[in-house]
Amino acid sequence: MVTTETEVGELAEDRPLLTRTSTAERVADILRTRIAEGYFPPGQRLSEDSIGKALGVSRNTLREAFRLLTHERLLVHVLNRGVFLKVLTVADVEDIYRTRRLVECAVVRHLGEPPFAVDALDAAVTAGENAAGEEDWKRVSTANIHFHRELVALAGSPRTDELMRSVLAELRLAFHVVSDPRLLHEPYLLRNREIVQALAAGDRAAGEELLARYLDDSRANLVAAYGHFAQEAGLD
Repeated sequence: MVTTETEVGELAEDRPLLTRTSTAERVADILRTRIAEGYFPPGQRLSEDSIGKALGVSRNTLREAFRLLTHERLLVHVLNRGVFLKVLTVADVEDIYRTRRLVECAVVRHLGEPPFAVDALDAAVTAGENAAGEEDWKRVSTANIHFHRELVALAGSPRTDELMRSVLAELRLAFHVVSDPRLLHEPYLLRNREIVQALAAGDRAAGEELLARYLDDSRANLVAAYGHFAQEAGLD
């Protein structure tokens, strides 16, 4: 499976994000965001011609962006075949959740004194609830990614933000292979809301406890759902 001009057509909408002095980092950021939003499935080959045309960038710039995303473990380069979205193993999923637990819980633990800026968190939860009401589980998944990015953003650390953008984009690749996304995402909407309520009340300890349990349960559920796919694909 390879990207076609039709499939990457929406990337043209991202051209305003690029300037005449656009860099590979900006291209990588656009592609990373699209991966986190579920735009590209794992295992898909990325077409240099289609993506370069959609974004209006040179082949060299695009290849450098691919190199950056390969370093972030989002893409893999296969000699004489091209660049592909990574297909995760169960061990990858486990490691992603270890990283998330270390980072996200630490962010909540060290928030400082309340009140905490939870408006963006609240908006992400509301977006997820609205998407669930329309049974649009892809949008629910995207809203959940946004929720956790906004949670990490409370730390006010560009380095932490950069780390988690890659981690959460990589996680999204695992979501594609789950046969019933509703069971994967719907139960966590209420739990997201509970975390927001705890932080809005200024209760860091409760927020961290809710988040830790959330991540542990989410890891177990995703690993169980992902395990069957990984076994069939010989990835475990």
